[in-house]
Amino acid sequence: MTIETGDKVRIHYRGALEDGTVFDNSEGREPLEFTAGGDDLIPGVSHAVIGMAVGDKKTVDVPPNLGYGERRNELLIRVHTSQLPDDVQVGAVLGLKTPDGQLQATLIELKEKEAVLDGNHFLAGKTLVFDIEVVGVGDQ
Repeated sequence: MTIETGDKVRIHYRGALEDGTVFDNSEGREPLEFTAGGDDLIPGVSHAVIGMAVGDKKTVDVPPNLGYGERRNELLIRVHTSQLPDDVQVGAVLGLKTPDGQLQATLIELKEKEAVLDGNHFLAGKTLVFDIEVVGVGDQ
């Protein structure tokens, strides 16, 4: 049975950057379950499984537009340090309220009176390389 759009799929995976740096994998965990071709996972992986079958393995390069998007300069936010929690350090992830809802932003620069927060996903703008193994489809 080959996977079609809308099928429930279970995979084991390894996600890495182009330089081989691994950022996530399912080793030692339950397989990742999602709907093939659905929007509950990045499109580059969600669509890559279509046409595969249980036992199939594949390596897929996922460009930013099919992953976490391009980096967006408008998501670099400058704030006065008085708006930050006490003792916050560079690298801290902070929740921000925006007109569009909650945004997670990483503190990337901290000066005496000004700080820069980055609301981009840490994988935005990067081509990702996924090794995928299909371990289940539907009730399999």
